[in-house]
Amino acid sequence: MKQLQRQLAVATRGRGLHEITSAVAELVAESGVGTGLCVVFCTHTSCSLIVQENADPSASADLLAWLERLAPEGDPHYTHTAEGPDDMPAHLRAAVTRTTETIPVVDGCLALGTWQGLFLAEHRRRGSRRRLVVHVTGESD
Repeated sequence: MKQLQRQLAVATRGRGLHEITSAVAELVAESGVGTGLCVVFCTHTSCSLIVQENADPSASADLLAWLERLAPEGDPHYTHTAEGPDDMPAHLRAAVTRTTETIPVVDGCLALGTWQGLFLAEHRRRGSRRRLVVHVTGESD
């Protein structure tokens, strides 16, 4: 059984989807795993991970707009506002998405579909340096 665990830093530019597929694929290649699993874990509560279409940017735009409608800024029911008006909405958006994604490794590559990519979804307005833990485990072919 082979394993590799690395931290991956992602600098975001603010709210939006930031594709990390290539960076994670490089770690899978480095691991030497041919058949196994790649687990990506986000160590933050106001961003998340999403497997989403990476060919047509309108899919990402629609997803972000839907999340904004689902958890809008300025809701008077929010009490957690210490870090600004985007604080609680960012936590809610992260809660309905994921902080972990698990992707099979097949023939040494992420087994994503033709139009799929792995994204870090930044839910805060300002950019930030986000930390992910990537763990690859499996057998070499």
